[in-house]
This record gives sequence, structure tokens and C-alpha cells, in this order.
Amino acid sequence: MNEIPEQLNKATRIYVAGHNGLVGSALWRALTAAGYSNLVGRSSADLDLRNREATSAFLSAEKPELIVDAAARVGGIAANNAKPAEFLSDNLRIQLNLMDAAVECGVKRFLFLGSSCVYPKFAPQPITEDALLTGTLEPTNDAYAIAKIAGILHIQAIRREFGLHYISAMPTNLYGPNDNFDLETSHVLPAMIRRFHEAKLAEVESVTLWGSGRPRREFLHVDDMAAACISLLENYDAPEPINVGTGEDSSILEIAGLVADVVGYRGRIDWNPEMPDGTPRKLLDVTKLKALGWEPKITLRDGLSSTYDWYLQEADPNGQTGSELPRGQSGN
Repeated sequence: MNEIPEQLNKATRIYVAGHNGLVGSALWRALTAAGYSNLVGRSSADLDLRNREATSAFLSAEKPELIVDAAARVGGIAANNAKPAEFLSDNLRIQLNLMDAAVECGVKRFLFLGSSCVYPKFAPQPITEDALLTGTLEPTNDAYAIAKIAGILHIQAIRREFGLHYISAMPTNLYGPNDNFDLETSHVLPAMIRRFHEAKLAEVESVTLWGSGRPRREFLHVDDMAAACISLLENYDAPEPINVGTGEDSSILEIAGLVADVVGYRGRIDWNPEMPDGTPRKLLDVTKLKALGWEPKITLRDGLSSTYDWYLQEADPNGQTGSELPRGQSGN
């Protein structure tokens, strides 16, 4: 691991791409709380990162010293499976435009946020960073994964060719305030929160969830993710991607029971094994991250409780949030 030659200071001009989304908004909060006072953000209405010319013009004008790329088109298993071409195209364009323009504009530091889905479906558990490109991907989200893998390789290529301090981090499944609760496009935790909440209000006897409930998943609160990103920016500089997670997982069945308890739904939970389970297990090895001195602070129960409170206060009946980005630039 190489020592970072230029440490950040509180006046460093930082562009948070996707700053209104789940991860981007958490990063903005964390950076502000840490005293970073020169932050730049643009909504997707003002800047479409899929537009190469617009992206280049924006970076040329704003001249950030550091970019954190939290902009992406994201969705759950149903959305990924239904529209793989759009997930591949949108994410490739966002990444390419940002990284190419960053190099052209002389941006010295860049943090690219990928996803744990870049690893093979049947990777040995817990998954170490060197499992990348060693096996077949999960087919329900392989298009999204390929885009993120391209981003990792792009970061490494930039380091080799230009000697810039660009890094990539692979977060596990994230949740928290500003999540997407739309049942057609959301990830598993916000979908469960909304399903159980609506079932509680309607006093229905049972809720049916996809799959068997047997797959195991790891979840990290987005505020912990933001804290990890700041730690990486201050302490990490290497071409290899670095995992960000808790190092602990639970079965979907166990997680469903926990979410139902937090929401206060007391009905029956049924399972539909005709629907896809996805990857059987996806637990990240976070040895490298812990060696930097960082560990998560928010337990899953506490994180779910605060996320449910946020949902009750902020989400409208359709599950959309006031800060959610239009399709194509979710900040996850």
C-alpha cells in the first residue's frame, strides 16, 4: 500500500457526484460534519452525467480537486433483471464521462464506488478482493456488475497511465435515509420496510416475499459507508479495490423477521420459491478495511429503526422521496 502524498485538508474542493441519492447524501452529511467546507454538488436536473460534453464542461468550470463518484443507476433484483441494457449503458456512460473528464481537467484524486455484485456468484465466503474476475456473475444483475467491473479496471488503467491517485471501493448492500422505497425498483430492505408497513396499516394476515428466504446477505448503514469513504480518502492509495462492509451476515428469512418486528407487523410471512433468490451468499471480507482502523458503528436493528422513522417522516405513499434522483442517476 502506497502512502498518499497529498493529504486532504478541510478546504479541498470536493465534487460529490450523486449527492442527492442514498450514498451521496450520506457522504455530504459526513463530509460537512467532518469540517470539509468546499463541497460541490449538482442535481440530475442540472447535470446529466450521461452527457459527455456537459460533464466535461462542468468539471472544467468547477475545478474540483477530488471527486467521489456516488452516481449510478441502481435498483433491486427485479429492476436489474428487467432492464439490463439500460443499467449497463447508463452506468458505463456515467463512469466513463466522469473519469475521462477528471483526467482531462487535472483532478488528482478520485474515489469510485462499485458494488459487491462485481464478485462471482459462487465466490468463496467471505469474499476477498482478489476474487474479482475469477468466476461467473449472478445473472439477474450481471449487466450492472459488468459496468462496475469496467469502472474498477478504468481506475487501475488511469493509475498506470497517468500516475493519479484514483481508488475504488466495493460496498456491501446499503440502506438508510434517502433510500428508494418504490416496490418496482427498490432493494430488499426498503422493499420489506414498505411492504410490512402497508400490511400493518391494512391489517392483512400475511405478506409474501420473493424466493426461499435462505440466501444470506450483509447490510451496512449508509452513514457507516460514508464514514468509511472518508477513512479511505485519508488513508488508502492502492490500485486494488477495497471492500466496505460489516463482516457479518444473516439469512433473508432472519432479516425479514427483524424488519417486521421493527415496523410492528405481527402477521405471517410467506415465501414464493418460484421467484429468484439471487446469489446464495454474499459476505465481504473486510480485513483490509479494518487494518486501516475503521469499523462500523451502527447495528442492523438500530439502523433499521432509524430508517423506518425516516420513511414515516419523508416518503410519500408511492415510496418516492423528495430527494430521489430521476431514472438513470440514482445516487447509490
